[in-house]
Amino acid sequence: MKRIEQIKALLEEKSVDAILITHLPNIRYLSGFSGSAASVLITKSKNFFITDFRYKDQSHKEVNGFQIYINYNQNDELKNILESEGIKAAGFEANHLSYGSYDNYSNTFPAVKFVPLTDAIEKLTMKKTDDELAKLQKAVDITDKVFSKMLEFIKPGMRELDVSAEITYTHKKLGALKDSFEPIVASGWRAALPHGIASNKIIESGDILTLDFGCVYEGFCSDMTRTISIGKPPDEIKKIYQVVLDAQLKAVDGAKAGISSKSVDSIARDYITSKGYGENFGHGLGHGLGIEVHEMPGLSQRMDITLVENSVVTIEPGIYIEKLGGVRIEDDVILKSNKCTVMNKSPKELIII
Repeated sequence: MKRIEQIKALLEEKSVDAILITHLPNIRYLSGFSGSAASVLITKSKNFFITDFRYKDQSHKEVNGFQIYINYNQNDELKNILESEGIKAAGFEANHLSYGSYDNYSNTFPAVKFVPLTDAIEKLTMKKTDDELAKLQKAVDITDKVFSKMLEFIKPGMRELDVSAEITYTHKKLGALKDSFEPIVASGWRAALPHGIASNKIIESGDILTLDFGCVYEGFCSDMTRTISIGKPPDEIKKIYQVVLDAQLKAVDGAKAGISSKSVDSIARDYITSKGYGENFGHGLGHGLGIEVHEMPGLSQRMDITLVENSVVTIEPGIYIEKLGGVRIEDDVILKSNKCTVMNKSPKELIII
């Protein structure tokens, strides 16, 4: 309930009577609800949870600390609450509410002024609880095991799609609910595609192979990348691999709570640039991880915020060269006051199979 109290403190800071939360991941962080339809309204003295009949039993089992309302038309229930509580101004999640939904709220509740709040909830949910960290670690452990099994499974002559399907199957066999995103399986020249979703391409001897995948365990996501070689890799790939590995290790060594997200990105980016590959590292160093596979904070040159203790981020530098291939190495880490703790146990040296 600490996050609820922090949200109540936002009411004074933002000069609103209530905060309306509709983004389902944020609702889960605050209430524990794992269903697909709900809204939450938090006032200075009360917490309201609204869902429909499909989730009547589930909400009473999962949701604590809220008055629960079941109504097929959530807006009808929300209207009753806003009027009975005398709400004149309500904050909403500016990054998640569509214009159409905002317009609908404004027209349906003309007596209420809706005030946009940017990243207010996300800044609170960056810091993970011990229970959330345990679930994240379990998701990471499952993905580590999947990688080990893929090293035994992958053979020349397979399609990338065969590997992707095996990743998904093995995640579930090992206890995950599902993949946290569509697995990236990119071989040979396709490894130069940072988001090379699996294709019908045949994996051939001599190919570099990027595997980027993760799973969902009890609502929390893992996300790991390893790059392996199918047979002897080209010399340029071996050179690139070492640069990426060194950059990744340097960033892991420098990442900690209390410093800026931009500065962590710079550790890896400056090193890769010093080796002549700066133009080939075109994405951010990493991102937050939790109920969503991409959360705050972003580790990049575009986001400059102070990292908080017990937030979980990915550290994933990469180098991509058109027509040749690419290398990316990614770990999930927990930020602590003087260091970060790497959650993955999978080896990072170049594996040749």
